[in-house]
Amino acid sequence: MSNTRQKICDAARSLFNEQGYNRVTIRMIATALNMSSGNLNYHFRKKEDILESLYFEMVEVFDSRVQQLDKQEISLGLMQAGIRSSMMRMIEYRFFWTDLYFLLKSNEKIGIHFEKVKTDRINGYELVFNSLIQKEILHISSFPREHQFLIEGMIDYSNTWLYASSLYKSTNSHIEIVDEASFRLLFKLYPYLTKMGKRHFKNLYPGFF
Repeated sequence: MSNTRQKICDAARSLFNEQGYNRVTIRMIATALNMSSGNLNYHFRKKEDILESLYFEMVEVFDSRVQQLDKQEISLGLMQAGIRSSMMRMIEYRFFWTDLYFLLKSNEKIGIHFEKVKTDRINGYELVFNSLIQKEILHISSFPREHQFLIEGMIDYSNTWLYASSLYKSTNSHIEIVDEASFRLLFKLYPYLTKMGKRHFKNLYPGFF
């Protein structure tokens, strides 16, 4: 991406985060950069093009992390680190997550890719769960779709935690928000852990026990 295009994306992301995607216009982005709307349109024909650029910029890191899972030593600690890192990046692009369902419906290209990302995330969780079962950290499922329901619940929380945080935790720092949200997400796994797994979990979050 050219330096000018990156500056446009950075300015747009800041405005989208502050005011919401729908309230920001091309003119507002151009003004923030001391640029004419015509000059900005040379790089991005419409606001939706900037949205797509920001979306794929954001998910590039997520995609890379999922693709590297099978090359790493799986543990609850790795899950915690990955969750925290993803949540911090989500805060950087919070406009997308606080208006998730509207943006998915209004942009077909993003909607299609997001569905693919969901499939990749499910596969990633299954890989992690299988590894934790082999290490006797996680119990095997007690009925056929138990882990599937758990995975779907964790993904649903991952998609919506920031919206809830922006409503109810706005006075907290980003680190405090992520500390609590990452605990809430990983805690969904806690009832399914073995005794050894629960010990490992408590070591990760000693302040919550």
